[in-house]
Amino acid sequence: MGTKHDRIIQYIQSLPIGNKISVRGIAKQLQVSEGTAYRAIKDAEEKGLVSTIERVGTIRIEQKNHLSAGHLTFRDIIPLIDGEVLGGQNGLDKPLTKFIIGAMTLHAMERYFESQTLIIVGNRSEVHRHSLKHGIAVLITGGFETDLDVIRLANQQELPIISTSYDTFTVASLINQSINEQMIKQEIVTVEQVYTPIESTVSLEPSDTIENFKKKSNETGLSRFPVVTNNRLVGVVTANDLMGRGNNVSIERAMSKNVITVKPHMSLASVSYKMIWEDIEMIPVVADNLQLLGVVSRQDVMKALQNVQQQPQTANTFEHELLKHLVEVNRNDFKNRYDYQFKVQPQMVNHLGTLSYGGLCELIAQVAIIKVKELTGHNNILESLNLNYFTFIQLGNLIDFQVEISNYNRRSAISQVRVYVENILVAQATVGTQMVNKRQKEFN
Repeated sequence: MGTKHDRIIQYIQSLPIGNKISVRGIAKQLQVSEGTAYRAIKDAEEKGLVSTIERVGTIRIEQKNHLSAGHLTFRDIIPLIDGEVLGGQNGLDKPLTKFIIGAMTLHAMERYFESQTLIIVGNRSEVHRHSLKHGIAVLITGGFETDLDVIRLANQQELPIISTSYDTFTVASLINQSINEQMIKQEIVTVEQVYTPIESTVSLEPSDTIENFKKKSNETGLSRFPVVTNNRLVGVVTANDLMGRGNNVSIERAMSKNVITVKPHMSLASVSYKMIWEDIEMIPVVADNLQLLGVVSRQDVMKALQNVQQQPQTANTFEHELLKHLVEVNRNDFKNRYDYQFKVQPQMVNHLGTLSYGGLCELIAQVAIIKVKELTGHNNILESLNLNYFTFIQLGNLIDFQVEISNYNRRSAISQVRVYVENILVAQATVGTQMVNKRQKEFN
């Protein structure tokens, strides 16, 4: 018999789609504690079994096939291409990192054979057979099947052979997009990858005194510590909390109980924003039950983000695609009042053939961010954007951007962005950005 947690997950899976669930209801139904029920429901939410909707509650939903970051398998592509597995089911969970088009002779295609590769080919049994013998999985397009001996070979090699009714170009595009998505996910750094674990974390207990704080601060050079009781986070104490207090005052009386925390799965970008907004140097990393897992510091975040920026990009995001077409205007031409130019690309238009609202917002945000960095020398991130869009911008139009920094300080900046097409004002926006810069604090 499984654990209580497993029983709850199985019970949730058995519920019909759309069924409403609650912590108290599951605890009563399965005779478990409400704490156990709560943790299991949270786990079910991460697995995509339930979804919490504001003012509605937690609802059983259909579990979707999410592609795990950095690991695309043959099984993952089957729903994308409406594929049918003809053989080699035991190999469906093997990783897929590359595909090739089988429009060549058997001898010529061998040079492209590598592990974790899928060959896309039509009704050519000799290619199916040859590929499987060389450890290559097979995708047959056009709705064709294959010979029985090929299916037996696929089962023997534990390599999938899949059939789809789509044409070669369509499936190649779909698979290429999925591989790129996985590469992008690999580049997203999370707290789990950089935080200092509990074993190396310096903490205090509520019964400690300010004298203990000063001693640990002198030993470590830190000015902010988590306060822990029985491995659970109960507060955070900083140098500012101790102002005007004697050395014998307990940490419990000085600490802040309303603590900002993060979870291991959160991205460093979101953590960086919290640190900037709240002006803090360290954030505790906790589990759902507030068990302290470790801490992440501003130095950890800045170092990791800097390393990501220095790494070669394996796949382009929408933002990267935009920036490739954004051109800085020659500043030596004093008659030109514009800062940047952009030609509207096909992927940015809606079904009417005009620039989408989201595409225009992204362009305005990017030119403001670039201008602020140019002026201040600091990286910055979007905080707010207020846009007035006066008229449609067509596919192929050359857009001119005029950016003026109306106000800035060490924490934020306000920019005015005007958008022109053929010297006619078509949109204008007020953009707020937050500075992302490394600052040091000292505790004396």
